[in-house]
This record gives sequence, structure tokens and C-alpha cells, in this order.
Amino acid sequence: MPWANDARPKADAVVTTRPGIAIAVGTADCGPVLLADPEARVIGAAHAGWRGALAGIIESAIAAMERLGARRERIVAVLGPAISQANYEVGAEVAAQFLPDRENARFLVPSGRDGRSLFDLGGYIVSRLERAGVSAASLGVCTYADEARFCSFRRATHRGEKDYGRQLSAIMLRP
Repeated sequence: MPWANDARPKADAVVTTRPGIAIAVGTADCGPVLLADPEARVIGAAHAGWRGALAGIIESAIAAMERLGARRERIVAVLGPAISQANYEVGAEVAAQFLPDRENARFLVPSGRDGRSLFDLGGYIVSRLERAGVSAASLGVCTYADEARFCSFRRATHRGEKDYGRQLSAIMLRP
């Protein structure tokens, strides 16, 4: 049964085996990850910003799906619209959090401004999915650059706009 507004949980991922109910994540530059094991009829949706991806939200969603009968070798995942590396400049303090794992250096390139870097959030998310043993792809669509179709927190912030809107990425099992 769906939750009442005042009772709904606050989470960055949700999984289900229940047909006919859409599960979704809202984003405005972060990575929406939709997952499915069609054989086990288990689906998941995860909100993967840099903090959540680094902290393991993707792996947590996969583990929750496995508890419902999914098998990671059958899980297919897609990364929806998210900010691209060309538009995602981060400070040295953010970059430093990724560098203890040397493999993560490939997701950061110098931006040429005060020790800042351009971070490939989408590449990082897809890499985490693949390292977790699931089949993964990205739509390769940038929320910042595609103003006609997508909301972007960073674009709105750069323009000094009050609100930035959100995208909703959803997945549902057919009844």
C-alpha cells in the first residue's frame, strides 16, 4: 500500500516486487539509477549523488534487491539524465574524497580554476554498477546542458534562480 504524505519514508533508494506500483527518485543533477531483474520480478530506484554513490547507495540497492530474490548477474541498470563532467566542477575537498581509491582518479580532470576539478558523476556511477556485477548503461544526457528538457540545481544556482525543479525517474513492474 502506498504511504500517506506524512508517513512516507525518506530514503535514497527503494526496491519492490509489487506489480502495478511505480517507484521513483527525484533528481535535479544527481544520477537517477533504475534497476530490474526481470526474471525475479524485482525492481529498484536509487538517487545517486556524489555523496550517496561514494557511500554505497548503489550497492545497498542491489543488496536489497537480492534479499527479494534478484541475482546481480541478471540485474540490468540504467543511469538516467544527470549532470555531465563538462558541467560539474567540484572543489579540492570533494575530489579528495574520491582519491583514496586510485581508480577514481580517472573520473576527475583539472578544470584549470584554483585546484578545482571536473567530476564525471555518470562515469563513476556506471563504474560502481559494473563493479557490483550488474549490467549497466547510461542515457548520456546532461541535465545542466539540456535546458529545454531538464531541471538543473547547478544551472539554477549559477543564474541565481529561486527554485530549480526536479525530474522524476520511475520504474514499475507490469501487473
